[in-house]
Amino acid sequence: MEKTAFVFAGGGSLGAIEAGMLRELIASGVRPDFLVGASAGAINSVFFAYQPHTAGTMRLEFLWRGIRRRQILPWSILSVLGAARGTHLVNPAKLRSLLYEHFGNRTLEDADLPVHVVATEMKTGNEIVISTGPAVDAVLASTAIPGVFPPVSVDGNMLIDGGVANNTPISTAIRLGATRVIVLATGFTCAERRQPKGALEHAMSALNLLVARQLVSDLERWASHAAIAVVAPLCPLDVSPYDYSQCGLLIDRAAAETRRWLEAGGLDSHDIPGSLRPHSH
Repeated sequence: MEKTAFVFAGGGSLGAIEAGMLRELIASGVRPDFLVGASAGAINSVFFAYQPHTAGTMRLEFLWRGIRRRQILPWSILSVLGAARGTHLVNPAKLRSLLYEHFGNRTLEDADLPVHVVATEMKTGNEIVISTGPAVDAVLASTAIPGVFPPVSVDGNMLIDGGVANNTPISTAIRLGATRVIVLATGFTCAERRQPKGALEHAMSALNLLVARQLVSDLERWASHAAIAVVAPLCPLDVSPYDYSQCGLLIDRAAAETRRWLEAGGLDSHDIPGSLRPHSH
């Protein structure tokens, strides 16, 4: 019996890309049996799990179009000085408030679709899959970028960003029983893009490149375990995972590219997109 999972990758502000992809996938009639998400992908997977229909994709798109950096990463001189003393850079209060606005006190098991959130155990680096409990805490843990946000305690474990252990949790979906996996990947910036600006953009861009390499490796490793289709990533892409000013443009581009990909039979293709490999134009 076929079991389809949507896998949502991490990628900071590039998570907006997944909102455009998701809109077109659902509009085309594709229906997942369960969802798995890490980091920014955890926000998308949990949001959609509560509203797994066309209207839900539109609300997710509306959320991303309205997000500003100060709602996610509202740092100040004081926070930078605090980080220099060994604490985290950003107080997560604003992100928690944003998540609570949409999830409230609901638990993951309250969702209309089963959803699994990937985080990382801080001491061991092991992947932790959260499938029950408060949605806000699960997503905060999965998005807790090390050094930027504080770790989050869930069931006695101190957890950090899911992208550290498994940014595109294809293996998790397969272990959970998926026979068909549709990957919503944020992609990564092309070789000749402008140089990152500032310490945080350098760090996030480096992480973005690292997880893109890992994704290719995972796709090769798990290809024989399930039918895996990767929704066409945006290319060229020259937007920092830290830049929240272009989310609307990313959504529009991703939706258009996904429509083309679907019309070309992308769901039946199991090839690894060339744009995920190092390349230039």
